[in-house]
Amino acid sequence: MGILSGNPKDEPMHYGEVYGVWAAVHAMKGMVVGHQTLRNHAGDQDLIKFMDEAIDMGKQHIQEMETLLKENGVGLPPTPPERPKAELEDIPTGARAMDPEIAATLSADTAAGLVTCSQAMGQCIREDIASMFGQFHTQKATFAMKLLRLNKEKGWLVPPPLHQNGAEEQ
Repeated sequence: MGILSGNPKDEPMHYGEVYGVWAAVHAMKGMVVGHQTLRNHAGDQDLIKFMDEAIDMGKQHIQEMETLLKENGVGLPPTPPERPKAELEDIPTGARAMDPEIAATLSADTAAGLVTCSQAMGQCIREDIASMFGQFHTQKATFAMKLLRLNKEKGWLVPPPLHQNGAEEQ
């Protein structure tokens, strides 16, 4: 049995794990308030539901990671204030983010979260932390697929140039 072969929760976090979790909490807190703000700009009811789901998922992930940091004696990053709900009609038309822009931002944020989870899993030596990020990754991947479907159904997806195979044309 090796030095790190017991209960993972009894093992110390290494510096990369500490920083990875701390940075993920810090970034996720910013994304949550950003999504709260964008939710106020959304007009499409389906998109609003996705924004609420993203906000709730982010809060859940933050809570799990903060618990881990506290258990390991690591200070937490600052928490920005929650954004209040506003009525869409109160936001001037020219100042509003449009639904396709909101959906694109949510898609990009979700993709960035997938990369962050993969990177964190790769640097972990504690299996419980790697597993936590694996669960986050799975939840985000499932959310990303539903969001892709929404973007396609609403006509919001802007595809890159599509490659046509020359052999098929002949």
